[in-house]
Amino acid sequence: MVNKKAALLFPGQGTQYVGMGKDFYVKFKESQEVFDRASEVLGFDVPALCFSKSQEELNKTSMCQPAILVTSIAILEVLRKNSSLWKDASLAVAGLSLGEYTAHVSAGSLSFADAVRLVYKRGVFMQEACDSTQGGMVSIIGLDDEKVEQICKEMAVHGVVCAANYNSPGQVVISGEKTVLEKTSLLAKERGARMVVPLKVDGAFHSELMSPAGSKLSKELDLTPFSKPSIPIVANVHAGYVSEPDEIKTSLARQLNSPVRWHQSIHTLIRDGFNQFYEIGPGKTLSGLMKRIDPAQKIKNIDTVEAFENSMSSN
Repeated sequence: MVNKKAALLFPGQGTQYVGMGKDFYVKFKESQEVFDRASEVLGFDVPALCFSKSQEELNKTSMCQPAILVTSIAILEVLRKNSSLWKDASLAVAGLSLGEYTAHVSAGSLSFADAVRLVYKRGVFMQEACDSTQGGMVSIIGLDDEKVEQICKEMAVHGVVCAANYNSPGQVVISGEKTVLEKTSLLAKERGARMVVPLKVDGAFHSELMSPAGSKLSKELDLTPFSKPSIPIVANVHAGYVSEPDEIKTSLARQLNSPVRWHQSIHTLIRDGFNQFYEIGPGKTLSGLMKRIDPAQKIKNIDTVEAFENSMSSN
């Protein structure tokens, strides 16, 4: 009998670290199969990339995107086969940026092999766009969404700058040309921002500077088969549900140069009665954001075998 509504959340770029998923790979055959299948699809050693290459190599956009997706799915498969969650909960899914592809795999709307190919190409296209422009991203902390949007609107006369990630109330990441970001950061401080933190990324993700990557990705998405998801999935671009294959492709193509509406996506799930959240994949970024979005919500981070075993014993 279904007695709770649970949402699975999947992380995006920036959460990668050397060694992620290794304990699952060693202990669980189903995890090993996921990593090894990814190696077949991509033609290079994905376990080596995740477990033993340098952090610098793993941080490359074309490398970390498939690595994070594969690690998240490897953990998900263990959860799927060794927990009662699929039997005694009504599920929904969401993923932050790259994590939205993982969410589609978990919902059955995108095959694992196609997702691995897509996110690798997505990373390559994004890196090409990064290399052709001087872009970056800055986290603005302590101002509400509307104030950040107004600041970006005022500074757009100098060049490209926009709100890119609505992470949590009072934390908005802006994206754009580096020279414009510097001016915008100063104005944000003048308008009362508590902190202005440049991010360690080499491009203006989720801005119009990613449009060339978006065009290339759109062609790849058109060639990729999608199905209707078997469970509800929330899209980044509008924080609403997507269910039709064409609608999914459009939302994923738009996502590259549109803002990620993360806290709005979480509020969609909370509004619809989802009250138990699981962050599945490397890092604890989404758990940290949840504490700022709605501290009353229960969230379990499943990043290691120990965390998985603890989450199962406390269910």
